[in-house]
Amino acid sequence: MTVPVGTDSLTLLTDRLQSLRSERAALMAETLIESSGDVADRATNVEASIRLQLLDERIAGLELEIVESRRREHVSGVVSLGDVVTLDLGDGDETYLVGSVEQAFAGVDTITPLSPLGRAIVGAEVGTTVSFQPRPGVTMTATIRAVGETLAA
Repeated sequence: MTVPVGTDSLTLLTDRLQSLRSERAALMAETLIESSGDVADRATNVEASIRLQLLDERIAGLELEIVESRRREHVSGVVSLGDVVTLDLGDGDETYLVGSVEQAFAGVDTITPLSPLGRAIVGAEVGTTVSFQPRPGVTMTATIRAVGETLAA
């Protein structure tokens, strides 16, 4: 999935937050069924409680990320979290969003800032060629072609 024209990082994060909240509400509706029955029935409730806790953690993390993205000051021509970046990884230009795991979950072509490539490009300027190791013993390069352009629909 690619990001629709005009969609920014904050909108993607907000949409993902709404999706997670809807998922949580549906899970809550499932778990409100009276807790009676045998051990197997109660085990299902335990599993739902664990899923609920994991969703709550993801929602909390995403809320913090939204707050941080609203505070962040962008420097033109320098790759930062939330930017759309065009890279040449050796096979021509490819466009990605430098973003969170939540955006990757949403199906957006995303480079997370803590990945080897993300660590290499965040803070680098347009025109720079960076090296990174996707796995031990393998070194690759990426040239930053553009920052801040909108992904195509």
